[in-house]
Amino acid sequence: MRLEAFSDTDLGQPLGQLRAAPMRLGDEQALLLAYGADYDVDPFHEMFFFPTDTLKLAVVGLDGQIVWRKDLGRGVVPGMSFCPVLPFDLDGDGVEEIWFVNNIDANHPLSQNGRRLDRLDARTGESTGQWAWPRARERNKVAPGEMFREFILGGHVRGQPVLITAQGTYAWMTIQAWNPEMSVRWEVDIRPDAPGARGSHMCPIIDINNDGVDELLWGERCISLHDGYQLFCCDEDSWRGHSDMIQPVRNRADGSWTLYTFRESDGPAPRVAMYDSTGKRLWGAIDTGHMDMGWAATLRAGERQTLTTIRIRSKGSGASGHIHRAIEEFTFDIAGNPVEFSFNHYQTLPVDLNGDGVHELVRGLYAGDGAILDPQTGETIASVGAAVKLGCKFAPHPGEQLLTMQPDGHVRLWRDLDAVDSDIALARYALPFYQTNRRFTGSGFNLHVFGGV
Repeated sequence: MRLEAFSDTDLGQPLGQLRAAPMRLGDEQALLLAYGADYDVDPFHEMFFFPTDTLKLAVVGLDGQIVWRKDLGRGVVPGMSFCPVLPFDLDGDGVEEIWFVNNIDANHPLSQNGRRLDRLDARTGESTGQWAWPRARERNKVAPGEMFREFILGGHVRGQPVLITAQGTYAWMTIQAWNPEMSVRWEVDIRPDAPGARGSHMCPIIDINNDGVDELLWGERCISLHDGYQLFCCDEDSWRGHSDMIQPVRNRADGSWTLYTFRESDGPAPRVAMYDSTGKRLWGAIDTGHMDMGWAATLRAGERQTLTTIRIRSKGSGASGHIHRAIEEFTFDIAGNPVEFSFNHYQTLPVDLNGDGVHELVRGLYAGDGAILDPQTGETIASVGAAVKLGCKFAPHPGEQLLTMQPDGHVRLWRDLDAVDSDIALARYALPFYQTNRRFTGSGFNLHVFGGV
């Protein structure tokens, strides 16, 4: 493996947080960046801190040149839960708009009245429309840690784009779908006392039944983008908590889907589970504990995916970053059988840098050092030397690529000069699921999901 940094952008300021997503500017490919000097600000009161910097947006070409940048000002709290950002072509003109949650009341960063769904021209950064951001239900009864849990996603219904906005994760949850002309297509309320799962920190869009209509996986709830109808809710009679991630896992042999999840909030067993495409549980594991982080990845040619997660005693987040305490690692095969793993997989993410259909593991999450690991031995075979903020196919080079963030403000794009795309890799890149979900910039989603396909 011969790694090359084929692009280097200096954003001209210290970086504590960075989100990134591929996007299209007509025929050109580019990257949308959301960044600031502080670590991501979390709305939970035990993790919230007062930021020293503002959140900026920038569009950067694959050559490293900045097309434009925009300072969102003091009214926008620089955190993904306060300000989700999404490049998405809702009007179908071939150029993706940029959607984010703005606040027009710069003097009151926690204002509900000032919050707006804002749309920017991706070529210039100019606002082309604003709509009142739907307020959290019963907002006067909701703690700030729940009030500022915002999401923007996008998918398709028989070829027509549909924009999704949502509020909440743990109690009141409200989801809206928008048509291209910005009329509300449908709205769904999920009350705190409603049966079934709460939300998740990862919300994939997937056509799980291959009928041409995308569904939203809102935690273990599967909701149609066509009309808001709930197709199923996994363990609806027994589970009321929220999962850390809900991970679609594809069987390459027949194209079918299963859903892998691990659960964060307190609740009954199992804490880790796999479901079929109708929400029926296939297996469960681990009786107790707070499960957090993990992935599905193909670690050996010709085999199904390996699944991982960790159990932690507690976690923290603040100005100095993210901390997990008392970590225990777990690994399973696709049938739920425990698998012996010869090295530590904490802070890793699966990326197929050489295009052969087998994933390398990059120790690039949080304070990871960017080491590229052999998936069988854990041996370091290369390094990008920094935290990884994007790992997928976002440039016209063989293999998948990595985007790294340096604290001094440099953003670098990496590729393997020896990469050759196999037929398996080419088919994977072409999946609608892959193309849709690589644009999501919330909760590190695009750093985990693609190992499952």
